Amino acid sequence: MTATAPSLVPEPDADAPLGAVAVRALCEFAARSGDLDLRFSPSPTGAEGIAGHGTVTARRGEGYQREVPLASHWQGLRVQGRADGWDPAARRLEEIKTHRGDAHLISPAVQALHWAQARVYGWMLCEQLGLAQITLALIYFNIDTGVETPLVQTHDAAALQAHFADLCQRYSGWARQEQAHRRARNAWLQTLPFPFARFRAGQRDLAAAVYRCHKAGQPLMAQAPTGIGKTVATLFGALRAMPAGAHDKLFYLTARTTGRQLALDALAHLSAGAGPAAAPLRVIERVARDKACEHPDKACHGDACPLARGFYDRLPAAREAAVRVPHLDQAALRETALAHQICPYHLGQEMLPAADVAVGDYNHFFDLGAHWHGLAVAQGWRVALLIDEAHNLIERARGMYSAALEPADFQLLRPLAPPALHKAFERLHRPWNALARQLAGAHTVLPGLPADFMAALQALCGEIADHLATHPADGLGDSPLQRWYFDALQFLRVSETFGDHALCDLTPSLRPRPPRTRVAQPVLSLRCLVPAPLLASRWEAAPATTLFSATLSPMDYVADMLGLPAATRRLDVPAPFAPDQLAVRVAPAISTRWSHRQASLTPIAEVLARQYREAPGNYLAFFSSFDYLEQALDRLRQRHPNVPTWAQTRGMSEPDRNAFIARFQPDGQGIGFAVLGGAFGEGIDLPGQRLIGAFVATLGLPQVGPVNEQLRQRLQTRFGRGHDYTYLFPGLQKVVQAAGRVIRTEHDNGTVWLLDDRYTRAEVRRLLPAWWPPAVTECPPPV
Repeated sequence: MTATAPSLVPEPDADAPLGAVAVRALCEFAARSGDLDLRFSPSPTGAEGIAGHGTVTARRGEGYQREVPLASHWQGLRVQGRADGWDPAARRLEEIKTHRGDAHLISPAVQALHWAQARVYGWMLCEQLGLAQITLALIYFNIDTGVETPLVQTHDAAALQAHFADLCQRYSGWARQEQAHRRARNAWLQTLPFPFARFRAGQRDLAAAVYRCHKAGQPLMAQAPTGIGKTVATLFGALRAMPAGAHDKLFYLTARTTGRQLALDALAHLSAGAGPAAAPLRVIERVARDKACEHPDKACHGDACPLARGFYDRLPAAREAAVRVPHLDQAALRETALAHQICPYHLGQEMLPAADVAVGDYNHFFDLGAHWHGLAVAQGWRVALLIDEAHNLIERARGMYSAALEPADFQLLRPLAPPALHKAFERLHRPWNALARQLAGAHTVLPGLPADFMAALQALCGEIADHLATHPADGLGDSPLQRWYFDALQFLRVSETFGDHALCDLTPSLRPRPPRTRVAQPVLSLRCLVPAPLLASRWEAAPATTLFSATLSPMDYVADMLGLPAATRRLDVPAPFAPDQLAVRVAPAISTRWSHRQASLTPIAEVLARQYREAPGNYLAFFSSFDYLEQALDRLRQRHPNVPTWAQTRGMSEPDRNAFIARFQPDGQGIGFAVLGGAFGEGIDLPGQRLIGAFVATLGLPQVGPVNEQLRQRLQTRFGRGHDYTYLFPGLQKVVQAAGRVIRTEHDNGTVWLLDDRYTRAEVRRLLPAWWPPAVTECPPPV
């Protein structure tokens, strides 16, 4: 953990205006107390909440005012927001909250937060209208039943003013501290030095382009070769641009754990330039909840977990300690949280508003309901994005906006479901059986969402929500009912985005049919094919965005698939490497097509063995699948048992992955076998003698199948490049990434073998890096 540095919290200016804060943000900061309680309680979606508010206010009489803008000032702090409703005749202000289930089961802590918001709005309205007294109504509206549960209180203006002042007093110290930090941060960033003695070739151009685009609020696609230091360059440019672009936050998004660590290391180098005093830059690392949980065997509430008990009572002290730790990586967050006996994961959630740079996975900003995106929109932050290895975002975004329902899970749950839910389960069972009759062969595309099935699914989810609200014990832990309910809710959320960018299809279930199940129900899938329409709101929320990778070519393909704005600038940084650093060899007599795989095994083994004999050292050999890898490995071991080998395995654990990479020592010798596009095809750095060559025994093309053929047809209709966009471009991106492991610095030398006859084709050769020397065509040695 980084040592505590008092200089990280500059002295606040007591006379400076504090700016504005939303009523909700003020209350969430200053009015919460007691336990963290994440026991499952079914809640409406954002769209359902908006619709519920509309339903309630539409019931009110003439003269009722909706969405009343209010503001009040307290010692330089402006508090602002919109009250849900005001009835002037009754002098009644309403705060409307939508919910599911029994309103009386809403926890006291949640109710207290809602009442705090209502009281703040009450004081603001009293001040505005000169009222001595006001009636406040907290309206809980059940979106499933349409029933309102009103809780009514009457307050004097003086008491409301005192409550308002108390909250502002609690918030103001933090706000002044944050204001002083922002000034110190921006002053430091304006003179931030590059952390190394010199720029590598191409590094300055990349950093300058990021700076210019982020300063102007313009998106950028930057392709830069592996090994020039893209992480440091992009972070340097984006940080230098933060003051000029008035950016509140910089989000660094990665696809892999290795990318996250590279960013944290680069930020540490950049901060080291502050000298004896630590840099006024707050960095936070965010990981998945299951990786940060201290008590995975306990439910997340005060009755079960000691780190949830009294969480909000201990949070202020933990928060003050955390802002004095410049780099809150996973270990530092854990140490700080446990020192105050609170949950590390949720301390991280609370610290995000105080962070200048957040480092985490793509899903934090791009997923449906992504926390970082939602918070940025709600708080009105000006956000800048750096998207590492951005070619991965296409496939990751497809996954985020796709969902499937597996019938085996449903059939296993049916007999175990609470009796009150049996009829609802049966009402879904019937249309699922009907879908089985529509399945023709291995894959059937439906013309749209199946209306009867979707209606029954929506109804069942509503009844499960009501049941869990009144029987919370049925949702404790990882219960089958709750697990299936979450899967169903995700399916419904994805269905709300359905359009011509997606596919609704049926496929046979690969899991055994549960006993006494008469009909083989199909898997129903919603597949996002083109994520572009769904990412538009993300680009709007962060116009200062840089997407960078060594493989963003062709850029039209990436821009089309991700829906990047037309104003996106493009940069292709020339490689600093000389052609004589790399030997590229093609084996045109080898075909790695499916039908030729068995015939290819011996020639591939001979190429690997000959190259190893000619230049002993460390090599990586990439294959299209684990089956192909295992067969080629067996053949090499049979024919050349003296060649040292090690291999990636299915479901490899993190320690095993680390051990695989550790075999690549500068004085080591042998061939590591890996799957193209897997953990070792990108994101690992093996400079110098740690890796002197690679073999790519595949063209990397996705398999031809019903889903990919549907994708090809859709992309042909949209862009006129169906085959290239579906097969050729994604495949060659993986090949270039894998081969890019070989030359990492201007001092490296190595060899890349491309083992497939299709590498002799002009349309394939055009997609290989321009700096590569002309490939030498060689036949494998005689068998």
